[in-house]
Amino acid sequence: MRRLTPDEKTLWARVVETVRPLSGTPRPAGEDPAPPQPVRESSAPSRPAPRPVPPAPPAAPRPGVTLDGSWDRRLSRGLVAPDAVLDLHGHNLATAHDLLDRRLEQAIAAGARLLLLVTGKPPGAERPVKRGAIRAAVGDWLAASRHAGAIAAVRSAHPRHGGAGALYIVLRRRRG
Repeated sequence: MRRLTPDEKTLWARVVETVRPLSGTPRPAGEDPAPPQPVRESSAPSRPAPRPVPPAPPAAPRPGVTLDGSWDRRLSRGLVAPDAVLDLHGHNLATAHDLLDRRLEQAIAAGARLLLLVTGKPPGAERPVKRGAIRAAVGDWLAASRHAGAIAAVRSAHPRHGGAGALYIVLRRRRG
């Protein structure tokens, strides 16, 4: 193990001065920092100060976190009738993605609130059910969709609407 140079010791002492122990945690014995020594000028060129990082823009609401309790109860009991149904059986990933995008656009334009998306279960699947390729991709497709702002939530469908082989896509109510 290499030893610290005098410059590194001085720098470390300055770092230790800025650290505050957690409340109620005593400082370990024998670890008192060395008294700070004046920093001498070095011949190395100084680095410019780092630029401040601008604050991140507020995150868009994620699908799935904006429903009130009554919507969730009605969906979990299968009490809500879908305004539109989209069945993706027989489609490959490319055609399913295109069809989902077009049908979302149509449902939003029509003022629909609930779209039932049938992805299907693998035939003869027992528990645990392995998801198919389309079902696995739907969440990413919806999150990256041009319609993501119009989606309030995505929930698993009630067994009467397809259960594990289907999803509810709850669309936001249009204002104005």
